[in-house]
Amino acid sequence: MNVLAIGAHPDDIEFGCGGSLIKYAKAGHSIYLLVLTDGSGGGSPATRRREQERAAKFLHAKDLFWGAFRDTELPLNQELIRQIEAVVKKVRSDIVFVHYYDDTHQDHRHVSSCTISASRYSRNVLFYEGPTTQNFSPSVFIDIDHHLEKKLASLKAHTSQVMKTNIEGLSILEIAKSSAHFRGIQGRVKSAEGFVPLRLFINVAENLL
Repeated sequence: MNVLAIGAHPDDIEFGCGGSLIKYAKAGHSIYLLVLTDGSGGGSPATRRREQERAAKFLHAKDLFWGAFRDTELPLNQELIRQIEAVVKKVRSDIVFVHYYDDTHQDHRHVSSCTISASRYSRNVLFYEGPTTQNFSPSVFIDIDHHLEKKLASLKAHTSQVMKTNIEGLSILEIAKSSAHFRGIQGRVKSAEGFVPLRLFINVAENLL
C-alpha cells in the first residue's frame, strides 16, 4: 500500500503518526510525507528542512514533498486543497494520515479541513493528534510498542525543536512517550498511537493495521 502522511510543519508527522509509519514501512508498504511549510516560525528554514529530511530517513519515507506556504499563514482555500490533492493523486495513496481538525493552531486546522476535500476519493483517512490538539477521542489504535524508540529518534532528529514545548523542563520526547503509553492503555497494549477515522475501509482478507 501507499501511505501518505500530511503535516503543516516539520515534526508534526513524527509526533502524530511516526510509529505507525515505521510499522507500515517495516511491513513493506511505501511511505510518503507532505510537509506544507518549512517551519520558519519556529527557527531557521534551512535548519528545519535538514531536520525533516533526517527524520524522514527514520520513517523510511520513499519521498518527502514540500508545500510552498509560510508558517502560521496556511490558507483555508482552493490553493491548499489543490496542492494536497496533487500529492494524494501522485502517490496514489491508500491511506492518508493528517492533523485532527480541532486544534488551537490555525495551520493544523486548515490542513485538516483542506485534506478532507483533497482526499475525498481516498478509502482510508485517519486524523492524528498533536500537542495542541483538543477534544481528541480516538477509536482506532495502532500498536507501536516495538517502534516507539525509533519514533522518538525521528522526533529527536528535529534537534532545534525538542525543548520548544512551552512547558518548562518538558521535552517533546517526554510528551510523545507519555502520549504513547496513555493511548496504549486505552487500546489495551503498552504503547500505541490513536486515530479518529474520517473513513476506514477494512478488507477482512487483509491485515490493514
